[in-house]
Amino acid sequence: MTRKERYEAFINFFTEHFPEPETELHYGNPFELLVAVVLSAQCTDKRINLVTPALFKDFPTPAHLAATTFDELFPYIRSVSYPNNKTKHLIGLGKKLVENFNSEVPGTIEDLQTLPGVGRKTANVIASVIYNQPTMAVDTHVFRVSKRLGLVTKTANTPLEVEKQLVKYIPEEHIPKAHHWLILHGRYTCLARTPKCDECAITSFCRYYENSLKQR
Repeated sequence: MTRKERYEAFINFFTEHFPEPETELHYGNPFELLVAVVLSAQCTDKRINLVTPALFKDFPTPAHLAATTFDELFPYIRSVSYPNNKTKHLIGLGKKLVENFNSEVPGTIEDLQTLPGVGRKTANVIASVIYNQPTMAVDTHVFRVSKRLGLVTKTANTPLEVEKQLVKYIPEEHIPKAHHWLILHGRYTCLARTPKCDECAITSFCRYYENSLKQR
């Protein structure tokens, strides 16, 4: 099967079976999603969804984050990964939004990456989910699943290389959804150590599964 055929099969399957995928992070506005995504780095969405209700209640705007202190904010997120750094990032993020963006979440990758705690992956998530831009955030799930399926070459060894290949071959209108398709498939089916190939509905166009059959 050619890579073009794999992409067609991938898009056709998920368009039919999961036409409207969404992030599993809970949020009510762009600011809340930005905070949640920053917190979710190397942490689970489930954990983030446990801590954000109280955080959003007491710090509902960038100005609230900008005005707080480390000691006041830290207890809200002490249970997430790297809470010290993330506490500093959130305070800095609040100040930057207030001072440079009129307390609004910017809509470009370049502006988003000027915010503390926001790298390319987080910027791509915000641009995709909030502004429906054709950006592809590559986390561990997207990286693993796209390589296993054969959507990207075996030599694509960095998130940026994977991102570039995915956005090259996936039609723009499908890129925001494809990001969620790959994440959710990796989170629940194509697991890192023990992929559930026996339960998977897309083995017919999976390079990893093809190679497994050959080895057997």
